[in-house]
Amino acid sequence: VLVNNAGMSPVAGTSLETSEELFDKVLSVNLKGPFRLAAQVGTRMVAAGRGSIINVTSTAAVRPLPEFAPYAASKAGLNVLTKAHAIEFGPKVRVNAIMSGPFWTDVSKSWREEADRTSDAAVRRIGRPHEVVTTVLYLASDHSSFTTGSVIELSGGIR
Repeated sequence: VLVNNAGMSPVAGTSLETSEELFDKVLSVNLKGPFRLAAQVGTRMVAAGRGSIINVTSTAAVRPLPEFAPYAASKAGLNVLTKAHAIEFGPKVRVNAIMSGPFWTDVSKSWREEADRTSDAAVRRIGRPHEVVTTVLYLASDHSSFTTGSVIELSGGIR
């Protein structure tokens, strides 16, 4: 099992204010890194006869904000790579993505309580870590043997 969970999401400002260096760094960490790692590990999984790759993306891929445009673009690209790698490495290796909304994590420490109180998601709160973990465990297990090329949204029904 490979879980591609590394990422960065700095505020980029306007497109004109976003430096080429920042743009390249965000895409390198969030898109190029998972692509190269999946290429290496996925090939080995195919040779071994089985495996599961799980990419962690973001609802920003489909609900972008201008100040996070490079981040959103990188996560949208990872959604596409998920589908392409599912075809490339199948049928032996399953490749899926978890497209998460805001979650209660260390990264969200400075804004999570406010986001929890003011969430307009269907569940009226942001997610909890165990709610991602259970989906990762499902995708890593043989119980998801017919699930590949899927981008599963875990957002509590955000708008």
